[in-house]
Amino acid sequence: MARSEQSSVHTSPPNVNGTGSRAGLDAAAGLVERLRANIARVFLGNPRAVDRLLCCLLARGHVLIEDVPGVGKTLLAHALARSINCGFSRIQLTPDMLPADIVGTTVLSRQTQAFEFVRGPLFANIVLADEINRTPPRTQTALLEAMNEGSVTVDGRTHRLEPPFMVVATQNPSGFDGTYPLPENQLDRFLMRLSLGYPTADEEARVLDLRPADHALAGLLPIMDSQSVLALQVEVDHARLDRSLADYIVSLAAETRRSPELSLGMSPRGSLALAQAARATAVLHGRDYVIPDDIVDNIIPVCSHRVIARDTISGSTDDGQVSAVLREITDALPVPG
Repeated sequence: MARSEQSSVHTSPPNVNGTGSRAGLDAAAGLVERLRANIARVFLGNPRAVDRLLCCLLARGHVLIEDVPGVGKTLLAHALARSINCGFSRIQLTPDMLPADIVGTTVLSRQTQAFEFVRGPLFANIVLADEINRTPPRTQTALLEAMNEGSVTVDGRTHRLEPPFMVVATQNPSGFDGTYPLPENQLDRFLMRLSLGYPTADEEARVLDLRPADHALAGLLPIMDSQSVLALQVEVDHARLDRSLADYIVSLAAETRRSPELSLGMSPRGSLALAQAARATAVLHGRDYVIPDDIVDNIIPVCSHRVIARDTISGSTDDGQVSAVLREITDALPVPG
């Protein structure tokens, strides 16, 4: 079924002018819908997770997918990468991996007898950092500059990463053997943290019909290129955020800092992330303006990993408690009309 459906996918992307115009929004919406449908050919799990992933892509953000093994975390990232004709690399993170294994290193060239920088797998448009919490903190931090600045510095020289640049990291739950908790400053670099959850009975039956999924993934054709991604990101930049909604985001952040149930509230980076995710959500729905639902809908995936519940053991996560506190804060604040 996947092969016959794949023949209907066109590889030439429509023009997206990136000016915030109605024509640009319509073209963006059509392109996003094709991208969503393309991913759904092989990823048969939660469609909400696909939308979250696309939101991060459009918002120039990075995503952390946390769940138990075997629910499709790596498959989802692969499906996104294969749907876009751009550079892709997969880094299988292990306990013995060093920072140079990710960013690259300077070596002496035999031909030129000069030191040359050899790029690591981080130099790609979409980077899958698989099982990021199985590698030590020193190696985890090798991603920080890249995720925040779009560059890496080796031996005093800064090397730019080609846009678009997106890290899709997966991790096992913190209680699993052989895992290292991500530090708070690295978690803050991820626009969203997602959990795929187990598929429904119908979805799991469809997964069994599709197996082996590797064949379907190999047949997945790109439906857009990196320039189309950049144009979609410009559409997000043009989405309007009313001052009342900006004040609403600031109030949400302030309440997390005042909450007696949280020992760490949202940082200003968290407020920026929530605003950008809301803009991307608006574009996903074919709008050039943000509505309150775009903000409320992103509270949990954007903010839950940026705050810490009081009395939480270091290195552990209590998503249920944090999510409950964020919902209470959201329910208590009046939503702008």
